[in-house]
Amino acid sequence: MTINSLTIVIATRNPGKTSEIRDLLKDFPIEIKNLDDFGPIPEVVEDGDTFDENAYKKSSFTARILGLPALSDDSGLCVEALDGRPGIYSARYAGENATDEENCVKLLADLKDQKNRNAAFECVISLAVPTGVALTYEARCEGVILESPVGENGFGYDPVFFYPALNKTFAQLTRKEKSRVSHRGKALYEFREEFDKVIKWINQQMPVEEKFQCKE
Repeated sequence: MTINSLTIVIATRNPGKTSEIRDLLKDFPIEIKNLDDFGPIPEVVEDGDTFDENAYKKSSFTARILGLPALSDDSGLCVEALDGRPGIYSARYAGENATDEENCVKLLADLKDQKNRNAAFECVISLAVPTGVALTYEARCEGVILESPVGENGFGYDPVFFYPALNKTFAQLTRKEKSRVSHRGKALYEFREEFDKVIKWINQQMPVEEKFQCKE
């Protein structure tokens, strides 16, 4: 595999995540795909106890199934007053197939009359190859949960997550602003800063295709 033919699969069908990652890595000679670019593949069971475990489960499983380097993130919102919840259950806090709006509504209901509204987004990024080895990047972004949603951008809990340094919710930030300060943006920035080394690592770790010569 050479730098000119490098494809990385984002192990998600979430268009918001895919768009953010594509934007951050747009200056590199790679092709970014996500799971929607392939036929049906089995779902990963995210039964890990930490963001780290779930990120690796997704990236390693996807890499083995598709035979390509796979990048995944597991991230979520950890709220002090809720003992770190919703945490690894952030995407399904209000139920298995809950919408972003339903998750936000449940969160605000659980924090009703709560004075301590400190929270942090946490993210772990895992890049795995089909042989199972992986690189890991972690980051965190601290903020405050508002009493009602503000802003139209972003996804997930962005409308209720207020970032004091910019005096805005994540849903009020432009993509460029959010990528610079968010948990995922920081982890991906670290990943991007050493991406030349990452490409070399991928090329070293990817299985070598065996060539057979026909003999008469």
